[in-house]
Parts: sequence; structure tokens; C-alpha cells
Amino acid sequence: MSSQAAPVVVGYDGSSASRSALRWATAEAIREHAPLRIAEVFEVAVMTRPSPGTVVPLAALRTAREQGLEALAESIRLQHPHLKVETVLVEGLPAASLLEQTEQARMVVLGSRGLGGWTGLLLGSVAVQVSTHAHCPIVVVPADVRPRMHDKPTIVVGVDGSKTSAKAVEFAFDQAEEHNAKVVAVHAWTSPYSTYTSGEGDLLFNRAQVEEAGRLLVSESLAGAATEHPDVEHEVRLITGQPARALLIAAESADLVVVGSRGRGGFTGLLLGSVSQSVLHHAHCPVAIVR
Repeated sequence: MSSQAAPVVVGYDGSSASRSALRWATAEAIREHAPLRIAEVFEVAVMTRPSPGTVVPLAALRTAREQGLEALAESIRLQHPHLKVETVLVEGLPAASLLEQTEQARMVVLGSRGLGGWTGLLLGSVAVQVSTHAHCPIVVVPADVRPRMHDKPTIVVGVDGSKTSAKAVEFAFDQAEEHNAKVVAVHAWTSPYSTYTSGEGDLLFNRAQVEEAGRLLVSESLAGAATEHPDVEHEVRLITGQPARALLIAAESADLVVVGSRGRGGFTGLLLGSVSQSVLHHAHCPVAIVR
């Protein structure tokens, strides 16, 4: 599928977080002149013991869900007549279903917490599978996302010199151009600091040398994207301490935080350990995960 035709896909389940994700995805699709695809998972619960109430035939249940999705899509079409809105009711396990959608999407947008099939997406094995194997960026939108009060939108990107960090930088600058935003590149460091010179982890203990090495790393990491997007304003922040804290501090005034799915140095294991939980659970702005 060409990038022009690739949709912005949003996982929807009716929860407040998925509604926030839908609003964010709709605005993104309009900005990028891309189709919007609303995806809902259709899981059948198997009861091991009798349950009171009326049993609804599976076909009727599916039809009702499809009609609900179409009604939602139609309400968006009425508000945005020039936006192409698609719906898909996905059967199967959430991780596999969502990964299939990433093969066709320019990005997949999800609420931070959901109901039904998207439940636990960011808390368990599904998160690991999606972040590890997704074919497009994943954007996680919190239910309490709120607009920032500043003159220009701000996109924060975590930089550590890794290949996925480079992808994150590219995505951040692309988004900044679309949103007329500025990029804030955040690099976290602790002492001693590894320079990764020639693929080897040489250690520095002198603070001045550490800061200069970090600034050089960020400068080299931004060079390509900054050249491709000369009109995008950007700045560098070197923050002493743990990467989760550094990103969360920057996220307090950000409209979007962008991170690579796997990094090195300060951002190692971002989606597999405490850093990911801290950023995704505590950031009050959307978080984009790029691999």
C-alpha cells in the first residue's frame, strides 16, 4: 500500500481513552490527507459455567457491533465531509489482530487503557508483541490528554544514538512539519557515561566531557532530519538522571513524546521495563513508539 493511501488506524472499544485516541487520530488523518480506519476487536467469551440472561446469536452480535461502528464513522463523515472513514471489525486475539493492521497503516493510534479486546494492551504480553513487531509507529493517547497552553506545539523526542532513535527523530521532525511544531531533543545521561565510540562503550567521568559527548551525539543524530526539514525549529536538552524522568519532565509541556522501541544507553529496553511503564502511565500527552 502506498504511503498516500495508507490509513491512520485507531483501535476503538468505546472507552474514554479510545475516544480520546479517535479524536487524535481523526485530526491526524485530516492533517495528513489520509484515510481514517476505525478498528474494533471482536472477541467471543467462552463461559465455563451457565450464566443468567438471554443468549445472543453470534451473527446478531457481530451485526450489532458492525452497525455501531458504521454509525460512529458516519458521525465523523458528517463533521468532516472530505475525510475518508473506514471501519473494520477484527476477529481474533488483540495482538495478532493489531499487528495485521500495522502492515497497512501509516500509524496505529490507541488509548492508554481500554475495554474488551484492547484491555491490557500496554500492561502485558500484547504490548511487547506489538512494540516488537509493529510495521508502523504506534501512538498511545491517554484518556486525560489536554491541550497545552503555548504559542507553538512541542514534540519531544528521546535521543540515544541507536538505530531506532534515528527513526524516532525522523518521525518527530515529520510530525513537527505537519503540526507546525518545534522539536525538543532530550538526551539523558548518568556518570560514568558511555560514548559508544566505534561501537565500543568507552567510559567518561569528567562532567564537561560527558556533556560535550552527549551534545555531539544529539547533534549528529539530528543532522539528517534537520537538513530535510530546514523550517522546523529544534532545541537540545541534556538532562542528568534516568531516561524516564528526563522524558516525563520534558513531557510536562509537550504535545507528543516520541521514542524508539529499543535503544541503547539511557533508553535501553524502553518498552520492556520500568521506563516504558513510567512514560506511558504518567505522561499526560500522546506517546509515539517508533521502530
